[in-house]
Amino acid sequence: MTPFQKLLNFNPTIQHLWGNISEELEKDNYLSAQLKEEVRKTLAQANGCLYCKAKGKPDPQSYDEKTAVCTGYAEAFLQSKGQTSPSVTNVLNEYLSKEEKDELLTFICFITASQYLGALHQLQPMPIK
Repeated sequence: MTPFQKLLNFNPTIQHLWGNISEELEKDNYLSAQLKEEVRKTLAQANGCLYCKAKGKPDPQSYDEKTAVCTGYAEAFLQSKGQTSPSVTNVLNEYLSKEEKDELLTFICFITASQYLGALHQLQPMPIK
């Protein structure tokens, strides 16, 4: 059990369901797992969870166009504190299908909630062995 999973020990049902949602959102679906990992790393740089941030920094040199658009949207989301302008959101419509956009926005919301939870608990990175 990871340190993050231990935060949800207070309720085994929530712990189980949260883990299931996480697993489902992180795997390849409309968007690749690799793209979503870059979005997760982008969010982690500003969401305050040291545990999440310690899992690595974004790697923009490896981005294709779709990854650049999605991580750029995540950065705009962070800067606007979730109040992205319609013109910023409309950029997604040019590059993503409806399903990809829905998956991205759901992923951003879920990961932000997870990272905020880690930040609120002041979750620390795992020690290197």
